[in-house]
Amino acid sequence: MKSVFKLMGAILLSLTVISVNATPVDTYEFKSAENQKRALELAHSLRCPQCQNQNLIDSNSPVAQDLRLEVYQMVDAGKDYDEVIEFMTSRYGDFVLYKPRMEPKTYILWLGPIGFLVIGLLIGFFFVRKQRISQVEVQEISAEEQKELDRLLNRDDQ
Repeated sequence: MKSVFKLMGAILLSLTVISVNATPVDTYEFKSAENQKRALELAHSLRCPQCQNQNLIDSNSPVAQDLRLEVYQMVDAGKDYDEVIEFMTSRYGDFVLYKPRMEPKTYILWLGPIGFLVIGLLIGFFFVRKQRISQVEVQEISAEEQKELDRLLNRDDQ
């Protein structure tokens, strides 16, 4: 019985060790705390070209690691935000930006959701309006129809 518990413990321990996802932590020496803060902000605002749904900080891909190093080196070398962004977009395209620039080729990206909202509201408005107009108006019934209705209702009560 002890061997069964030892085996189960070994299996549990090995599963725990396997499931631990150790990721390397980038450690860079900066000239100032301000440079470190700017580099982290930049790395958060840039998308990993390989992962596509993660920023450079969250991604563990080798490409993201290289780009983090590039960003950190550029910031520590004195490059400002716009210079780093220009370098990254010239190399990887506008896709690398999590927040694309507002320019003619991205108008649909920025204004599309507003357009869909307006279209949806207009469709909803016209649908409700049409429903209200097409509802059957209440009509007065004649005395003969009222007698017939009373007769039918009284018959159901008996």
